[in-house]
Amino acid sequence: MWRQRLAMVLAALALAAAGPALAQGKTDPKEFKAPPKLPKMGPPPTVAGMVAPASDEDILLLDLSNGGRVKILLRPDVAPKHVERIKTLVREGFYDGTVFHRVIEGFMAQGGDPTGTGTGGSKLPDLEPEFNDLPHVRGAASMARSQAMNSANSQFFLVFQPTLKLDRTYTVWGRVMAGMEHVDAIARGEPPANPTRIVKASIAADKVPPPPPATPIPATALAPPAPPTTAMAPIAGPQQPPR
Repeated sequence: MWRQRLAMVLAALALAAAGPALAQGKTDPKEFKAPPKLPKMGPPPTVAGMVAPASDEDILLLDLSNGGRVKILLRPDVAPKHVERIKTLVREGFYDGTVFHRVIEGFMAQGGDPTGTGTGGSKLPDLEPEFNDLPHVRGAASMARSQAMNSANSQFFLVFQPTLKLDRTYTVWGRVMAGMEHVDAIARGEPPANPTRIVKASIAADKVPPPPPATPIPATALAPPAPPTTAMAPIAGPQQPPR
């Protein structure tokens, strides 16, 4: 019994100590703490992983020999030097006629080598890496290199299936935004027996029209020759080398 009375007395004392503000249902502003300061975010185009505004100046077009046009969104906000290199080489016509020389099913298609061997590049100096937070997901466009981190030059690869182990060790500079079915149709092989070529590479802002489709071979040219109507003279055998 005495414990209950003691608790009531203590509660009354606490209520009295709270002052008139609490009795009137008000809270002392001093009791509030200032909210913590959050780190300032950059504008949307500079935040890695976010979709940058798609202007024609930042769209790469690849017209392939399989008849498709691939549209790639460039990301100068995360890899400015690599995007600048791609644009420079494209406008020089460097990539026109080059092949995808290393194409691995379920992994990627690699091209951008004028020699078609995987050992060539442009005459421009190699690039320092610009590793970023863009992942190597399906459709990612990334720069190829040798074992040296700063050896990227002109070769690049397009990813078929997510390969996240490459993240932050290879520089992603764009992603396919249209025409991925044409990337899927690139001939496989290391090297392919009949490699797919980049017929024309261009920047959308330059308004380069797609190349005309290849002229089909007339059906008459593919037909077997008609049998001769008259007997032909025997064909002499090959000449023997002199002894």
